[in-house]
Amino acid sequence: MKEHFYLTDDLAIINFDMACPTTKSGLLKTEEFRELTLRYLDYLKGRYPELYSWALAGKEPREAVTELCRVCRTALVLDIEEIDNPYLQDRESFLDFVEKYFDFWKNHQRYSVTTNRLGNMESTAFVNQDSEFNHLVRDTFRTLEQTLMGSKNRVYRQQPSGTNGAIACYRREETNLSERYSFLNGIMFIDSIMLRTPMILHPKSNKREGMFVETEKNPAYTFSGSPEEYFCYPAKVGTLMIFICFHRDFMANGISCANLFELAGADEALGKPDGIVIFGNPDGENSCTFYHDRDEDLWVGSVSSSRKVEYFGYMKKMVLTIHNAIMIQRGWLPIHGAFIDITLNGGQKKGICLMGDSGAGKSETIEALKKIGEGRIKKMEIVFDDMGTFHMEDGIPYAQGTETGAFVRLDDLDPGAPYRDMNRSIFFNPDQANSRVITPAARYDEIIKNHRIDLFAYANNYDDGLGMRQFDNMEDAAATFISGRRMAKGTTQETGLSETFFANPFGPMQMQEKCMPVIREMFDCLNDTGTYIGEVYTHLGLNPEGEDIMKAAEALIEFIERE
Repeated sequence: MKEHFYLTDDLAIINFDMACPTTKSGLLKTEEFRELTLRYLDYLKGRYPELYSWALAGKEPREAVTELCRVCRTALVLDIEEIDNPYLQDRESFLDFVEKYFDFWKNHQRYSVTTNRLGNMESTAFVNQDSEFNHLVRDTFRTLEQTLMGSKNRVYRQQPSGTNGAIACYRREETNLSERYSFLNGIMFIDSIMLRTPMILHPKSNKREGMFVETEKNPAYTFSGSPEEYFCYPAKVGTLMIFICFHRDFMANGISCANLFELAGADEALGKPDGIVIFGNPDGENSCTFYHDRDEDLWVGSVSSSRKVEYFGYMKKMVLTIHNAIMIQRGWLPIHGAFIDITLNGGQKKGICLMGDSGAGKSETIEALKKIGEGRIKKMEIVFDDMGTFHMEDGIPYAQGTETGAFVRLDDLDPGAPYRDMNRSIFFNPDQANSRVITPAARYDEIIKNHRIDLFAYANNYDDGLGMRQFDNMEDAAATFISGRRMAKGTTQETGLSETFFANPFGPMQMQEKCMPVIREMFDCLNDTGTYIGEVYTHLGLNPEGEDIMKAAEALIEFIERE
């Protein structure tokens, strides 16, 4: 990023390598502050015309900005009665101007960026620098406010006034890939991230639409964006390395990955990645596609730039689609579901996997399990909350996870659940329907371990059965899982009863021919090793407000209690 300051209507990125004021007066002197003030005047013009007229005071906007900044700098050091300026004749309007300015700034998503200038990638200097900037901005506005009021505040609220987060970056000198991926040389790779949590984001979109389509056209050939406008989050997705290259307009999506995917260090990101995702591709195609570069055995995903892809699900699911395509190619089976290791107070321990498409009731069943199991469950470890894999070693089926966090609907959780981890969480449109939260859930070293599978159940949200049942016939079992039936709850564009191949539209559906032999082999292995294969009845498509899901949770507890 070459600019000192990148500013849009709702985003501000400050390049601390080029601009980082250290004094209140210095902050108000910067070109960045003047640029922000001009934007603020435009904001006032449409919403508060009387205050806009007061701020202009008959001047041109740039002239007014110069005078307003000068008066503010003077007010930082002199008593208000000592300043002779026409703006101060209406101190009430001036105070209103300053307070609305602070709100205007805080309504932006705000981030700082710095590079490894000192050669120490382990340093937390970028955190300290950002924290000092946060204090400076808050102290500047507070001083102006108190000066204009003529009195001190009685209550102080220590809001995140500077930025919502900060990133420290570096550039890769070697891509270990062919010239067609040379754009990676110009992209800033993220080494460390600081988040001010709880973070509340307000993306323009709150739902994912459309499908991810495999294509025969490599997005790397059509990518025309400037690498200087992109950042790369090198993500450890399960055991794979996937470079998530996102345009700075989608900074909120990119740094939110820190709560979901393990961030690879600079030494780990030196080699050839398993996949690349170009997020915010200016190709004008309004599409989400993925491609297998057979020459270099590399999978490439692309999400076209548009406001709707601000919804974090587009980034998460494209990354997981690339992961799943690679794992199918390697003979591993992607599972769209949730896997937990549960240990009861009596010592019984089981690995439980619930599979189903979005809205089937996986997260709700786990929340019900926590409630039913209170006093009976000693330990519950989440291996994956949305996507994982099954594979075989020496004839034994094992599960592994992909994510260290959980991206879930707030409505799917127990009312108290979001608040238990809110200090570490990122919230998306919590005031709207289908609101989401990303919260850390598991350590990376735990999700990539082999976890024995004791129960594999399909989350059935459309039939009126109660509790849980075991399949007697493996053909019937496989047919149920493969059909991927569910009653849509409105988390995507689908409505009513629908079917998705293996309940997984993120790789298996697009690669059915390659996936079918893997499914058959895995079901044979599960059956041969005595794994319980069945379905739990969540009733979420029939009676989402009812308590029937508690019967499914109780059936799961009873299964774990058996020896």
